[in-house]
Amino acid sequence: MKNESAEYFVHPNGLCESPHVGKDTKIWAFAHVLPEARLGSECNICDNVFIENDVVIGDRVTIKCGVQVWDGIEIMDDVFIGPNATFTNDRFPRSKQYPDEFLRTIVKSKATIGANATILPGLTIGENAMVGAGAVVTRSVPPFAIVVGNPAKIIGYADAVGNTNESMKVSASSKPAVRGTNVNGVTLHTFKAVPDLRGSLSVGEFEREIPFSPKRYFLVYDVPTADTRGEHAHHKCHQFLIAVRGSIRVVVDDGDTREEITLDRPSMGLYLPPKTWGIQYKYSADAMLLVFASDYYDSDDYIRDYGEFVQLIKSQKQV
Repeated sequence: MKNESAEYFVHPNGLCESPHVGKDTKIWAFAHVLPEARLGSECNICDNVFIENDVVIGDRVTIKCGVQVWDGIEIMDDVFIGPNATFTNDRFPRSKQYPDEFLRTIVKSKATIGANATILPGLTIGENAMVGAGAVVTRSVPPFAIVVGNPAKIIGYADAVGNTNESMKVSASSKPAVRGTNVNGVTLHTFKAVPDLRGSLSVGEFEREIPFSPKRYFLVYDVPTADTRGEHAHHKCHQFLIAVRGSIRVVVDDGDTREEITLDRPSMGLYLPPKTWGIQYKYSADAMLLVFASDYYDSDDYIRDYGEFVQLIKSQKQV
């Protein structure tokens, strides 16, 4: 039947106790929505879905069959949740024993959760992230990350254009090369490499080949292969990344376009201008990343929330 006053649809075998349901949302057979739950417009709540009271669901959300959405869970706009995905809200559940407040889990806009995935409580699934079927998510998932397995690990980033770097290889007699990427302002540099029986040498000059003078450097090493570094942008600081040992995947993002680049030799570097979102992951076991920075450390220069970063970029384009 269709609720004429609220303009949403509830199947005759469905039960919707909540008046907080948006226009054109459909609630199908044997679904049960408790009185205080809030659902946005144009949602599709499929058979055998259960939604508790302290739940907020945005617009255009699809929840496939057999999903339970417990207290403390927020699902933002345009999220897809596959059949029999499992949410949790208590790390140490006991029968008839309830915490003072359930842990909050947030699934951000346009994320996808695959069939039979399990989401542990208190986590955030980032914008446009993809959780693979059957994955067990034990840590928050960054925006656009693709995670699979038990425990879930990042295997890639959605919508990131690949870059094999093959065209950047240079011989000992070549001049240094610079190539643009699909991401605004980000450039990939290959320096002159001089092989020798005594050992190889690679050299780059600041302000000539590296487009700034550094005030700081730092090294990242001994990173567990499952871990992700970066996940931020800077307001003013320029950075230049070199994998002095091993290999590292770098995802760069200007708010519109993402590209994934492999740094796998010390004669190659990646320049990140200010207001570029950067992520490093898939460190090889022996990887060592050298980063030059144009400024001294300043915590206020960091942008650590991807949504805030995107809004900043949009606001600057409108000026």
